[in-house]
This record gives sequence, structure tokens and C-alpha cells, in this order.
Amino acid sequence: MRRKPGLLRRLLSLNQHRKRFGAKLPAEEADLAAMKRRIIEAGAPKQTRGSEKSLPQHLENLRCEFSGQPELLYVHAELIVLIRRGYRTDESFARLLRLWEAEGDFLCQRLDLRWLVSACDSFAEHHPDPAQRAVAALVSLLTNSVKLYETERFITADVTRPDPARPDPARIDRLQTELVPLFGGLSCFTVGTDDTLRNLYWRLEPFFALKPAGPVLKAAWDRMQTEDTAFARLRALHRRERTAWWSD
Repeated sequence: MRRKPGLLRRLLSLNQHRKRFGAKLPAEEADLAAMKRRIIEAGAPKQTRGSEKSLPQHLENLRCEFSGQPELLYVHAELIVLIRRGYRTDESFARLLRLWEAEGDFLCQRLDLRWLVSACDSFAEHHPDPAQRAVAALVSLLTNSVKLYETERFITADVTRPDPARPDPARIDRLQTELVPLFGGLSCFTVGTDDTLRNLYWRLEPFFALKPAGPVLKAAWDRMQTEDTAFARLRALHRRERTAWWSD
């Protein structure tokens, strides 16, 4: 498995600089109630698939995704994008945390599961409280495990084929170019190349050294990759080495 890039490598990465080009923090507005009332108007909403290298274009696409929803939800997503792209990470995360402290109930009620998990991914990496990081990682682990099995169900769902238990190549090909929705804003993994499980491993990795439970977590993860599970079955279909999520 590829190791998570360190801070120095990320700072020197030309690709990371390109992905941050044009970044700026949204203006911090004291009146969050007004942001909850203001509705994004950007035409018909369309969920983003993947991310554009151009940050302004990605944020424009994201704004379209939140069309018809309160501005506060879009700003929440914008902060997560800035955190992921490493733009003034401490400040961006502090802004995200303040949003949750002030409007956590509203965010839990109005965000779909996709963005709730995205928030927890940020908490798992950046929250100063280890307990909060652990709980956030559990949210991501639970949701992505279900998403993994639902993806497998999608690629083996055609019972009209001679061997319906085997993955359908046509459905796998469809996932390479098309967003296939599941539920709650979640969509199928891009079987063969997806980096979600690798990123999940990286978020869990700091917990592996915390004895006595950490090594158990690592052992359980490793065994899920070799036993007869959806993790192992989708591993067999994975073809991009740099997004592998297993360590052997």
C-alpha cells in the first residue's frame, strides 16, 4: 500500500498547488440564521462526481449541487473542499468546527449522508480531541462498509446472466464514467480505481498503535481483506496500485 504523503511532500507537490490555485476562504458571516434562510439558486441541482483539478470550477459545480438548499450547507461543503486541498488547513478546519458547534443540529438534519461522512472524514484527520477523531472514523468505517456491500450488490444484481453471482463487466464499466446513486447522497464505488478505502485506511492508521484495541483493529482490517468478504472480492477487481487499501 502506498504510504500517506507527509506534510513536506504535500507542500512541495506541484499537483497540490494546482488544486489549490484560486483558493480563498469564504467570508465568515456572524449571522448564521441568515445563511440558513438564503437559498442557493444555481439551476437544476446536479450531484458532483469526483473533483475537478480547477478549484473554481469544482466549487461552481458544487454550488450547482446545492441549488435549492440553504447557503449554510454549501459553505459547509466549501470548507471541506478547502481542507481536502490543503488550503490554510488549520483555519479552514477551525471554521468548519465553529459551524458544527453553532449549527450541529441543523447540519445533522439537513445534510445528506454523503456530506455527513465527509464532515466526519475531516474530523477524523484534524480534530484536536482523539475521542472525536475516533468517533468520526467509526462513522466513516460504518458507512463505507455498507457502501462497499451495496456496490457489490449493484455489480452482481443482474439475475438474468448465466452466473449472476459473478460481477457483471458491463456494470463495472458503467461505474467508470457514471455516478450510480445508492441512498442518502451516497453512490457506488468506482470499482477498480476508487481511493475511498485507501483514504479510510489512512484515517484509521493512527489508531493502530493504541494498545490494546488498536492492534486488534489492524488485525481485523487485514483479515477482512483476505477472508471471503466484499473487501476481498472488490480487492480482486482493483487494478490501481496507488489506491490499494490492503497492506500485504
